[in-house]
Amino acid sequence: QEVMQAGESSHKKELQGIRKMLINKEPINIQFTSGTTGSPKGATLSHSNIVNNANFIGIRLGLNEMEGRCCNPAPLYHCLGSVGGSMVMAVHGVSLIFPCLSFNSKATLKAIEKEKCTHMHGTPTMFIDMLGQPDFDSYDLSSLQGGAIGGSPVPPEVMKKIIKKMNIQEIVAIYGTTENSPVTFMGFPQDSIAQKTETVGYIFPHTEAKIEHPNTGEILPLNSAGELQIRGYCVMLGYWADPNKTKEVLNDEQWYKTGDIAVLDEYGYCKIVGRCKDMIIRGGENIYPAELEQFLHMHPKIQEVQVVGVKDERFGEEICASIRMKAGEKCTADEIKAFCKGKMAHFKIPRYVVFVKDYPLTVSGKIQKYKLRERMEKLLQLA
Repeated sequence: QEVMQAGESSHKKELQGIRKMLINKEPINIQFTSGTTGSPKGATLSHSNIVNNANFIGIRLGLNEMEGRCCNPAPLYHCLGSVGGSMVMAVHGVSLIFPCLSFNSKATLKAIEKEKCTHMHGTPTMFIDMLGQPDFDSYDLSSLQGGAIGGSPVPPEVMKKIIKKMNIQEIVAIYGTTENSPVTFMGFPQDSIAQKTETVGYIFPHTEAKIEHPNTGEILPLNSAGELQIRGYCVMLGYWADPNKTKEVLNDEQWYKTGDIAVLDEYGYCKIVGRCKDMIIRGGENIYPAELEQFLHMHPKIQEVQVVGVKDERFGEEICASIRMKAGEKCTADEIKAFCKGKMAHFKIPRYVVFVKDYPLTVSGKIQKYKLRERMEKLLQLA
């Protein structure tokens, strides 16, 4: 009742006065990047950036204010939690459930069950941790209908488990960057399994995308891998108080360089191959960690895997697979290599296999690959 009374005429007049003062292209949010590949940068976003992006996310999800109840375990200082969660729910009038102060898989499962959430938004690591709970099957998740997963690449096997074990039939993969408000590609709830597991969906309205050769700047044809660039309403105003960093990623024609290697197919769907900075160059061969991670996720004993390049005197870089096992499972490096043999090019088979209990994470729960690389090199005495 107090909430309803707070929305009476005096507050409406106050809001109308504020609205007259607002200019849609003015900054409203300095959203810091996650820092997965280096130091976080402050992406300056306008009212137009984030309100429109939130609107398109909700439309793509098919949110219904009469039925929607979304569980949002992502932190509010991260774009998935702030724009992809809170702003979307505000724009579309959907109930928002915060399960915990910082992500906890048990608390999130309990909240979904208790609040009968219809949607769940999170990163792949969040979903993996929830699925890995020993008592996962004891939770009633039957209310779940859809949701969004993003923030880092989603291995196809993980997406299949989410659809099957959590029964989220209408879940979609999303792709974006903090600098793009954040979402630029997103699946449709009724997409095929192949589209859900192998792509990050279809481009948003009022957004342009192109694939460029990272060295020559040549625009590449469909189904060719190159650097993904984005232009449109969603692109940030710039990095806060850092014009030099801004010029590195945003050209005079307002094309934003994502730093991601991607492929656009003939239907307009996008597949993320890997990060430019994460690409491993082993003896002249270009190897994308995401490809190996997706394959290794098919191993029945593996909970999660991250692949990085580590120093090597002969080849320049070697492949290191850092693996978290499922609870109660054991494995050897030789078993992992045998699993790969004959199913991929020999030079893609990891030279090093390291079993770990956790990964270095950002405060928003994303894996910091550069720190993982440093950790592996130190452990393997390569530093």
